Amino acid sequence: MSVKYPIIAITGSSGSGAYRVGTVFNHIAWREKIKPLIIRGSAFHSYDRDEMRQAVIAAAEQGKHLSHFSPEGNRLDLLAAFLKEYAETGTGRYRSYLHTESEARDAGGKVGGFSAWKQIPEDTDLLVYQGLHGAYRDNKVNIAQLVDFTVGVTPIVNLEWIKKIHNDTLNRGYSLEEVKGVIENRLYDYVRHITPQFSNTDINFQRVPLVDTSNPFVARDVPALDESIVIISFRRPQSQDFPKLMKMIEGAFMSRPNTIVVPGGKIEYAMELLLEPVVKAMMEKRRQLIGAA
Repeated sequence: MSVKYPIIAITGSSGSGAYRVGTVFNHIAWREKIKPLIIRGSAFHSYDRDEMRQAVIAAAEQGKHLSHFSPEGNRLDLLAAFLKEYAETGTGRYRSYLHTESEARDAGGKVGGFSAWKQIPEDTDLLVYQGLHGAYRDNKVNIAQLVDFTVGVTPIVNLEWIKKIHNDTLNRGYSLEEVKGVIENRLYDYVRHITPQFSNTDINFQRVPLVDTSNPFVARDVPALDESIVIISFRRPQSQDFPKLMKMIEGAFMSRPNTIVVPGGKIEYAMELLLEPVVKAMMEKRRQLIGAA
Protein backbone atom coordinates (compact mmCIF):
# COMPACT_ATOMS: atom_id res chain seq x y z
CA MET A 1 0.00 0.00 0.00
CA SER A 2 1.46 3.35 -0.99
CA VAL A 3 0.44 7.00 -0.86
CA LYS A 4 3.35 8.38 -2.90
CA TYR A 5 3.27 5.63 -5.53
CA PRO A 6 -0.30 4.22 -5.59
CA ILE A 7 -1.27 1.05 -7.44
CA ILE A 8 -4.65 0.04 -8.86
CA ALA A 9 -5.22 -3.55 -9.99
CA ILE A 10 -7.79 -4.61 -12.59
CA THR A 11 -8.49 -8.33 -12.44
CA GLY A 12 -10.26 -10.30 -15.15
CA SER A 13 -9.50 -13.30 -17.31
CA SER A 14 -9.01 -13.35 -21.08
CA GLY A 15 -12.26 -12.23 -22.69
CA SER A 16 -13.56 -10.46 -19.59
CA GLY A 17 -13.39 -6.98 -21.10
CA ALA A 18 -10.93 -5.73 -18.47
CA TYR A 19 -9.36 -3.57 -21.18
CA ARG A 20 -12.35 -1.24 -20.87
CA VAL A 21 -11.23 -0.27 -17.39
CA GLY A 22 -7.76 0.51 -18.75
CA THR A 23 -9.39 2.81 -21.30
CA VAL A 24 -11.41 4.47 -18.55
CA PHE A 25 -8.25 5.11 -16.53
CA ASN A 26 -6.64 6.74 -19.56
CA HIS A 27 -9.64 9.08 -19.82
CA ILE A 28 -9.46 9.90 -16.12
CA ALA A 29 -5.71 10.47 -16.33
CA TRP A 30 -6.16 12.90 -19.22
CA ARG A 31 -8.70 14.94 -17.26
CA GLU A 32 -6.66 14.85 -14.05
CA LYS A 33 -3.42 15.62 -15.94
CA ILE A 34 -1.57 12.67 -14.45
CA LYS A 35 0.67 10.06 -16.03
CA PRO A 36 -0.35 6.44 -15.35
CA LEU A 37 1.57 3.38 -16.46
CA ILE A 38 -0.57 0.39 -17.41
CA ILE A 39 1.16 -2.98 -16.96
CA ARG A 40 -0.40 -6.15 -18.36
CA GLY A 41 -0.22 -9.27 -16.25
CA SER A 42 0.78 -11.38 -19.27
CA ALA A 43 4.24 -9.83 -18.91
CA PHE A 44 4.70 -12.13 -15.90
CA HIS A 45 3.82 -15.42 -17.60
CA SER A 46 6.34 -18.14 -16.86
CA TYR A 47 6.66 -19.23 -20.49
CA ASP A 48 6.38 -17.85 -23.99
CA ARG A 49 3.70 -19.34 -26.25
CA ASP A 50 5.76 -22.24 -27.62
CA GLU A 51 7.20 -23.09 -24.21
CA MET A 52 3.73 -23.00 -22.67
CA ARG A 53 2.37 -25.55 -25.15
CA GLN A 54 5.15 -27.97 -24.20
CA ALA A 55 4.78 -27.28 -20.48
CA VAL A 56 1.02 -27.94 -20.61
CA ILE A 57 1.62 -31.29 -22.33
CA ALA A 58 4.32 -32.24 -19.82
CA ALA A 59 2.06 -31.31 -16.88
CA ALA A 60 -0.84 -33.33 -18.29
CA GLU A 61 1.40 -36.38 -18.65
CA GLN A 62 2.13 -36.08 -14.92
CA GLY A 63 -1.56 -35.71 -14.08
CA LYS A 64 -1.18 -32.02 -13.23
CA HIS A 65 -2.98 -28.88 -14.41
CA LEU A 66 -1.05 -25.98 -15.90
CA SER A 67 -2.49 -22.87 -17.51
CA HIS A 68 -2.02 -19.11 -17.48
CA PHE A 69 -4.65 -19.07 -14.74
CA SER A 70 -2.54 -21.19 -12.38
CA PRO A 71 0.21 -19.79 -10.16
CA GLU A 72 2.70 -22.16 -11.81
CA GLY A 73 1.99 -20.59 -15.20
CA ASN A 74 3.14 -17.22 -13.94
CA ARG A 75 6.03 -15.62 -12.08
CA LEU A 76 3.89 -14.25 -9.27
CA ASP A 77 7.03 -13.85 -7.18
CA LEU A 78 8.38 -11.41 -9.77
CA LEU A 79 5.02 -9.63 -9.94
CA ALA A 80 4.94 -9.25 -6.15
CA ALA A 81 8.51 -7.95 -6.09
CA PHE A 82 7.72 -5.53 -8.93
CA LEU A 83 4.65 -4.11 -7.17
CA LYS A 84 6.51 -3.84 -3.87
CA GLU A 85 9.42 -1.99 -5.49
CA TYR A 86 7.11 0.43 -7.28
CA ALA A 87 5.11 1.14 -4.10
CA GLU A 88 8.31 1.92 -2.20
CA THR A 89 10.36 3.76 -4.83
CA GLY A 90 8.25 4.46 -7.93
CA THR A 91 10.71 2.43 -9.99
CA GLY A 92 10.99 -1.08 -11.37
CA ARG A 93 11.49 -3.07 -14.55
CA TYR A 94 8.69 -4.37 -16.75
CA ARG A 95 8.14 -5.99 -20.13
CA SER A 96 5.26 -6.92 -22.45
CA TYR A 97 3.87 -10.19 -23.80
CA LEU A 98 3.60 -9.92 -27.58
CA HIS A 99 0.15 -11.15 -28.56
CA THR A 100 0.02 -10.00 -32.19
CA GLU A 101 2.20 -9.55 -35.27
CA SER A 102 2.11 -5.77 -34.91
CA GLU A 103 3.17 -5.93 -31.25
CA ALA A 104 5.99 -8.32 -32.10
CA ARG A 105 7.15 -6.14 -34.99
CA ASP A 106 7.17 -2.98 -32.88
CA ALA A 107 9.11 -4.70 -30.07
CA GLY A 108 11.50 -6.58 -32.34
CA GLY A 109 10.38 -9.92 -30.95
CA LYS A 110 8.24 -12.89 -31.91
CA VAL A 111 4.51 -13.43 -31.58
CA GLY A 112 3.85 -15.20 -28.29
CA GLY A 113 7.16 -14.03 -26.88
CA PHE A 114 8.22 -11.17 -24.64
CA SER A 115 9.69 -7.75 -25.21
CA ALA A 116 12.94 -6.77 -23.55
CA TRP A 117 12.77 -5.58 -19.94
CA LYS A 118 12.75 -1.80 -19.53
CA GLN A 119 12.70 0.70 -16.70
CA ILE A 120 9.56 2.47 -15.48
CA PRO A 121 9.64 6.18 -16.40
CA GLU A 122 10.58 8.38 -13.46
CA ASP A 123 7.56 10.70 -13.76
CA THR A 124 4.83 8.05 -13.38
CA ASP A 125 2.04 9.11 -11.00
CA LEU A 126 0.07 5.88 -10.85
CA LEU A 127 0.60 2.22 -11.71
CA VAL A 128 -2.34 0.27 -13.13
CA TYR A 129 -1.96 -3.52 -13.25
CA GLN A 130 -4.33 -5.21 -15.70
CA GLY A 131 -4.31 -8.99 -15.71
CA LEU A 132 -5.26 -12.34 -14.21
CA HIS A 133 -3.90 -12.06 -10.68
CA GLY A 134 -4.45 -8.51 -9.41
CA ALA A 135 -6.29 -9.69 -6.28
CA TYR A 136 -4.60 -13.07 -5.91
CA ARG A 137 -3.42 -14.48 -2.59
CA ASP A 138 -2.15 -17.84 -1.40
CA ASN A 139 0.35 -19.10 1.17
CA LYS A 140 3.29 -17.87 -0.95
CA VAL A 141 2.28 -14.45 -2.30
CA ASN A 142 -0.36 -11.85 -1.50
CA ILE A 143 -0.80 -9.63 -4.53
CA ALA A 144 -4.03 -8.13 -3.17
CA GLN A 145 -2.16 -6.76 -0.17
CA LEU A 146 0.35 -4.94 -2.39
CA VAL A 147 -2.16 -2.75 -4.24
CA ASP A 148 -4.28 0.18 -3.05
CA PHE A 149 -7.51 -0.51 -4.92
CA THR A 150 -8.78 -3.53 -6.85
CA VAL A 151 -11.35 -3.77 -9.64
CA GLY A 152 -12.87 -7.06 -10.79
CA VAL A 153 -14.25 -7.49 -14.30
CA THR A 154 -16.12 -10.77 -14.52
CA PRO A 155 -18.85 -11.35 -17.13
CA ILE A 156 -20.81 -14.58 -16.93
CA VAL A 157 -18.58 -17.35 -18.14
CA ASN A 158 -20.31 -18.13 -21.48
CA LEU A 159 -19.97 -14.48 -22.52
CA GLU A 160 -16.34 -14.54 -21.44
CA TRP A 161 -15.74 -17.61 -23.60
CA ILE A 162 -17.47 -16.08 -26.63
CA LYS A 163 -15.23 -13.02 -26.39
CA LYS A 164 -12.11 -15.15 -26.02
CA ILE A 165 -13.06 -17.37 -28.97
CA HIS A 166 -13.64 -14.38 -31.24
CA ASN A 167 -10.50 -12.57 -30.11
CA ASP A 168 -8.18 -15.58 -30.37
CA THR A 169 -9.50 -16.85 -33.71
CA LEU A 170 -9.81 -13.46 -35.41
CA ASN A 171 -6.82 -11.59 -33.95
CA ARG A 172 -4.31 -14.14 -32.66
CA GLY A 173 -4.34 -16.88 -35.28
CA TYR A 174 -5.78 -19.73 -33.20
CA SER A 175 -8.24 -22.29 -34.57
CA LEU A 176 -11.57 -22.88 -32.84
CA GLU A 177 -10.40 -26.31 -31.68
CA GLU A 178 -7.26 -24.81 -30.18
CA VAL A 179 -9.28 -22.24 -28.25
CA LYS A 180 -11.66 -24.96 -27.02
CA GLY A 181 -8.67 -26.90 -25.75
CA VAL A 182 -7.31 -23.85 -23.94
CA ILE A 183 -10.69 -23.16 -22.31
CA GLU A 184 -11.06 -26.78 -21.22
CA ASN A 185 -7.55 -26.86 -19.78
CA ARG A 186 -8.05 -23.58 -17.92
CA LEU A 187 -11.38 -24.44 -16.32
CA TYR A 188 -9.79 -26.31 -13.39
CA ASP A 189 -7.58 -23.32 -12.57
CA TYR A 190 -10.35 -20.81 -13.25
CA VAL A 191 -12.41 -22.27 -10.42
CA ARG A 192 -9.48 -22.47 -7.99
CA HIS A 193 -7.41 -19.40 -8.77
CA ILE A 194 -9.47 -16.80 -10.66
CA THR A 195 -12.96 -16.74 -9.16
CA PRO A 196 -11.78 -16.52 -5.51
CA GLN A 197 -10.14 -13.19 -6.32
CA PHE A 198 -13.50 -11.51 -6.88
CA SER A 199 -14.16 -11.83 -3.15
CA ASN A 200 -11.04 -9.71 -2.53
CA THR A 201 -11.80 -6.85 -4.93
CA ASP A 202 -13.15 -3.44 -3.89
CA ILE A 203 -15.61 -3.24 -6.77
CA ASN A 204 -16.82 -5.78 -9.36
CA PHE A 205 -18.35 -5.22 -12.77
CA GLN A 206 -20.21 -8.24 -14.14
CA ARG A 207 -21.76 -8.04 -17.62
CA VAL A 208 -24.77 -10.29 -18.21
CA PRO A 209 -26.09 -10.66 -21.78
CA LEU A 210 -29.81 -10.51 -22.45
CA VAL A 211 -29.53 -12.78 -25.50
CA ASP A 212 -28.93 -16.53 -25.83
CA THR A 213 -25.33 -17.49 -25.05
CA SER A 214 -26.09 -21.10 -24.11
CA ASN A 215 -23.60 -22.52 -26.64
CA PRO A 216 -20.66 -20.11 -26.83
CA PHE A 217 -18.83 -22.28 -29.36
CA VAL A 218 -21.31 -21.59 -32.16
CA ALA A 219 -22.01 -17.91 -31.42
CA ARG A 220 -21.60 -15.86 -34.58
CA ASP A 221 -20.92 -12.62 -32.78
CA VAL A 222 -20.27 -11.16 -29.35
CA PRO A 223 -23.41 -9.79 -27.67
CA ALA A 224 -23.36 -6.01 -27.84
CA LEU A 225 -23.28 -3.79 -24.78
CA ASP A 226 -26.84 -2.68 -25.48
CA GLU A 227 -27.86 -6.36 -25.33
CA SER A 228 -26.56 -6.61 -21.76
CA ILE A 229 -26.90 -5.34 -18.24
CA VAL A 230 -24.00 -4.73 -15.87
CA ILE A 231 -24.13 -5.74 -12.21
CA ILE A 232 -21.86 -3.57 -10.05
CA SER A 233 -21.15 -4.71 -6.49
CA PHE A 234 -19.17 -2.97 -3.76
CA ARG A 235 -17.19 -4.43 -0.90
CA ARG A 236 -17.80 -1.23 1.08
CA PRO A 237 -21.28 -0.05 0.02
CA GLN A 238 -21.38 2.57 2.78
CA SER A 239 -18.88 4.60 0.72
CA GLN A 240 -21.36 5.03 -2.16
CA ASP A 241 -24.18 7.52 -2.69
CA PHE A 242 -26.61 5.14 -4.40
CA PRO A 243 -29.48 7.63 -4.89
CA LYS A 244 -27.06 9.97 -6.68
CA LEU A 245 -25.71 7.17 -8.87
CA MET A 246 -29.20 6.04 -9.91
CA LYS A 247 -30.12 9.62 -10.72
CA MET A 248 -27.02 10.09 -12.89
CA ILE A 249 -27.26 6.74 -14.72
CA GLU A 250 -30.52 6.41 -16.59
CA GLY A 251 -32.11 2.99 -16.13
CA ALA A 252 -30.05 2.08 -13.06
CA PHE A 253 -31.58 0.35 -10.07
CA MET A 254 -30.45 -1.37 -6.87
CA SER A 255 -30.89 -5.13 -6.58
CA ARG A 256 -29.21 -5.52 -3.17
CA PRO A 257 -27.86 -3.12 -0.52
CA ASN A 258 -24.36 -3.42 -2.02
CA THR A 259 -25.35 -3.77 -5.70
CA ILE A 260 -26.46 -1.48 -8.49
CA VAL A 261 -27.52 -2.64 -11.97
CA VAL A 262 -27.00 -0.44 -15.03
CA PRO A 263 -27.74 -0.82 -18.76
CA GLY A 264 -24.82 -2.38 -20.63
CA GLY A 265 -24.33 0.67 -22.80
CA LYS A 266 -23.62 2.71 -19.69
CA ILE A 267 -20.74 0.56 -18.44
CA GLU A 268 -17.89 2.94 -19.27
CA TYR A 269 -19.86 5.93 -17.98
CA ALA A 270 -20.54 4.05 -14.73
CA MET A 271 -16.88 3.06 -14.45
CA GLU A 272 -15.79 6.66 -14.82
CA LEU A 273 -18.32 7.89 -12.26
CA LEU A 274 -17.16 5.30 -9.74
CA LEU A 275 -13.41 5.22 -10.37
CA GLU A 276 -12.62 8.89 -10.95
CA PRO A 277 -13.20 9.77 -7.26
CA VAL A 278 -10.86 6.93 -6.29
CA VAL A 279 -8.08 8.31 -8.51
CA LYS A 280 -8.72 11.90 -7.37
CA ALA A 281 -8.43 10.89 -3.72
CA MET A 282 -5.18 9.03 -4.40
CA MET A 283 -3.67 11.95 -6.28
CA GLU A 284 -4.70 14.47 -3.61
CA LYS A 285 -3.04 12.39 -0.88
CA ARG A 286 0.02 12.02 -3.11
CA ARG A 287 0.26 15.77 -3.72
CA GLN A 288 -0.08 16.49 0.00
CA LEU A 289 2.67 14.02 0.81
CA ILE A 290 5.03 15.37 -1.86
CA GLY A 291 4.25 18.95 -0.86
CA ALA A 292 5.02 18.21 2.79
CA ALA A 293 8.30 16.48 1.95
